[in-house]
Amino acid sequence: MRPVVSQVLSEADDGGSRRPPAAAGATAAALLLSLCLGFPPSVAACPPDCLCASDIVSCSGRNLSTLPLDLPGYATRLDLSHGALAALPAGWIARPFDRLATLVLSRNAVARIEPDAFALTPHLLHLDLSSNRLAVLNASVFRGLEELEVLLLFGNRIVRIEPGAFGGLRGLRRLYLSGNRLEAFPLELYQGPAGPRNLTFLDLSSNRLRRAPVQSLLSLPAWQQAGIYLQGNPLVCDCALLALLEFWVWKRYRPLVDFRGDYPCGLGGDGAGARPSCAGQRQGAADNFLEAGTHRVEPGDWLRVPCPGLAPPTQGEPVAFWVAPRAVLRSPGDDPSGRLLVLPNGTLEIRGALLEDSGTYVCVAARGRPFDPGESPEATVSVGNSSVAPDAGSAHGGGAEHFNTAFTTLASCVISIVLVLLYLYLTPCRCREGRAGGGARGCGGRAVLLCSDPREVDSGERRSNGKRVAFLEPQAGDSDTGGPKTPAMNSAHGNTEGILKNGSRTVGQTLTDPAHVA
Repeated sequence: MRPVVSQVLSEADDGGSRRPPAAAGATAAALLLSLCLGFPPSVAACPPDCLCASDIVSCSGRNLSTLPLDLPGYATRLDLSHGALAALPAGWIARPFDRLATLVLSRNAVARIEPDAFALTPHLLHLDLSSNRLAVLNASVFRGLEELEVLLLFGNRIVRIEPGAFGGLRGLRRLYLSGNRLEAFPLELYQGPAGPRNLTFLDLSSNRLRRAPVQSLLSLPAWQQAGIYLQGNPLVCDCALLALLEFWVWKRYRPLVDFRGDYPCGLGGDGAGARPSCAGQRQGAADNFLEAGTHRVEPGDWLRVPCPGLAPPTQGEPVAFWVAPRAVLRSPGDDPSGRLLVLPNGTLEIRGALLEDSGTYVCVAARGRPFDPGESPEATVSVGNSSVAPDAGSAHGGGAEHFNTAFTTLASCVISIVLVLLYLYLTPCRCREGRAGGGARGCGGRAVLLCSDPREVDSGERRSNGKRVAFLEPQAGDSDTGGPKTPAMNSAHGNTEGILKNGSRTVGQTLTDPAHVA
């Protein structure tokens, strides 16, 4: 805050041209009093070595070895790149930056980051530490950055990442670690108890990786596998790695599509990188290959599923990984239940099939050739009457089929009821307005008659096959006489064929009163 004090004091000294001397002196005295009492000034000036534009503060290229103490706290982006910062201790930031979202520390000489170094910047979304001198990422080095989404660490000298280094970074989505000296794949990023949960982009290119954890990588969701970049590493091309790369080429993941020539095993098509000789690879054009398909089995039975597209091995055992709906299988101990195992020839065996075993199984094996158009390493297993959706990749115990059957039955019942109601209530009926010996006794508002031919009604003809059904509710004033109401009925020659709704009569009762015959 020293520049603010000097600025106000200078204005006070030049009071003759800017403001009255008494006003300038009062302003300076008030500012000094507020500083002595510990109250910060309401106006924050831009440091002399920085450039400020609205909420952006840039101190890039100033060769700063320490952070200026009078940085404005309203900044959302702070650029300290191209400086001489050698370490980030716990108190390297003197004041909280609650609004800071982007912090750029690239191209400094940072070799050490202490815990809680970012405690005063809890809302960072983008942190750039690229092109520094970091060699080891200690535990909890990024503690407090729970909202961080992008972390740039490329161009350092990182040789080791200790457990817990990325603990708490639950919001991390993109991590750049290329151009370092890593020799082991940081699986903790995906398997750590407190690590990122939504990591979609991991750049490990141009490190010193010689082995890739193929089985662990295949166990990741597809949206995470698709964002792993491994090009430019001295990877040893064995049958397991070749199987993984061929599978990723078939899936058309961006790392293989964009940097295919920078991977081993001759994926670039230029002959660079010899492919290993793996059992099950194509030996000639006349070989017969097992195609993908649907395999059905009854619950409790055993099933063997050959690896699609893999030739029968003439010698040796092929390296085959089976990506099951709930696990990635290679050795007999990979399935906790012990019912799923991979045979030496690459065939998957399911012992005592259960309904939950239904689903899509993918055989990842080194075939030594590109996939033909329309060819797939997937096989569908259906247990019992269960059905698997084409894009589901797993079974649901026949729930879809059962739902369809129940829905069809319910729809049929509803349609039948609607048709019955339409027949009972909407069939045209001609009712006479009067009857001999009685007053007006038509349909009125109390009855809907389903009559036979109206001409028969008018002529008084009665036919045994002319069924008539009436729904009547007694109403006051409906009869000229004060006698009791008699519910209507269906009668042909005095015999009741059926009563659908009547609270006082039973089926089969004989009625003889002609006054109530429709």
